[in-house]
Amino acid sequence: MPRLFGNLTTYFRRGTERPSGLAFEFLKYVGPGLLVTIGFTDPGNWASNFAAGSTYGYALLWMVTLATVMLIVLQHNVAHLGIATGLCLAEAVHEHFPARSSRLLLLTAMAASVSTSLAEILGGAIALRMLFHLPLKIGAVLVVLVSVLMLYTNSYRRLERWIIAFLAVVGFSFLYELFLVQVDWPAALVAWVKPELPAGSMVVVMSVLGAVVMPHNLFLHSEIIQSRQWNLQDEAVIRKQLRFEFLETLFSMIVGWAINSAMILLAAATFFARRQPVAELEQAKSLLEPLLGSGAGLVFALALLFSGLSSTITSGMAAGTIMAGMSGESYDIQDRHTRRGVLLSFLLALLIIFVITNPFAGLIFSQMILSMQLPFTIFAQIRLTSSARVMGKYANTRGTMLMLYALGGLVTLLNLFLLASFVPH
Repeated sequence: MPRLFGNLTTYFRRGTERPSGLAFEFLKYVGPGLLVTIGFTDPGNWASNFAAGSTYGYALLWMVTLATVMLIVLQHNVAHLGIATGLCLAEAVHEHFPARSSRLLLLTAMAASVSTSLAEILGGAIALRMLFHLPLKIGAVLVVLVSVLMLYTNSYRRLERWIIAFLAVVGFSFLYELFLVQVDWPAALVAWVKPELPAGSMVVVMSVLGAVVMPHNLFLHSEIIQSRQWNLQDEAVIRKQLRFEFLETLFSMIVGWAINSAMILLAAATFFARRQPVAELEQAKSLLEPLLGSGAGLVFALALLFSGLSSTITSGMAAGTIMAGMSGESYDIQDRHTRRGVLLSFLLALLIIFVITNPFAGLIFSQMILSMQLPFTIFAQIRLTSSARVMGKYANTRGTMLMLYALGGLVTLLNLFLLASFVPH
């Protein structure tokens, strides 16, 4: 197997560490992957997954599995870049690409970050409207203010703990909801691994892909993985970082797979079973209450609020990382380039929210935009991580490179199918 998975078996057979000691050591590395996870269990995912489950039942569960496998490979690879070089993806693009192409790529990444922030802020605002009947625009402004306050006043490690707590709330909320419904588990088990494209499902399929494999998360992971300080001159330290990073990425992505799957399972078991397609998240809450009780609706709204707040924060961090990278700098909330990126992403997203008329459609199409930008980020990442000039001895092996190019080609092909679905027949 390529280097991506090759270290796992040898690592666990090596040395005399007790399992408890290994587990304790692993916990010290938990954090960066879970921040990525909150990005792909965000309100945009809620919209995509509830649209998928309520319209097509269990049929699109396979897309969550495929997207998560792709995500594990891509996130591990981009974290590999951060650990081996000490550069995030945006810095590496700025340093190793021609000036014009690096600027263009990072501008498209900023556009994707704005699209991400749009979904996150909208989700939090919709949750506030569900809970307190606040107008959508006022709720959106409140979400942005709280997110900016947390980003500007909290250290990374404090933010990390808050966001992991928020993710736990979201995960346990869906676990609670699933206990209230009758899931057709045999059908779900088949759907997780059997590809199927129901008629008219291409837009939803691409929104699910864009909602899981998100460009801004690739930039974010390569930056925040460096929060665990290490000596880049010590090869043993780098190799240890790489081993634990893969374990943490694998664990975090499986958590995200479970939460995304739970959304589709819940929508399929409640709405699809009664032929009630979901056209907006507030409709999902109002439909859940008579079916599962008012407690289910309240848990749904609270989970959406925590999801919206936490993912808005990570989206802002990603935008700050990209903007700082344009100047060849790393993320630093005290630096004007980072702050400018955070504010630009949030303010442009707010501007769009103030003019759109259909918030749910905005959530779905924001995820489509992410999927359309994704090939550019993926191929840039592959070029960097496959270069011995950039990565030295840690450059991709031929097998890893071929696997990454296959994933990039698959994403590109799905985007072509999406464009073809809009062409009149």
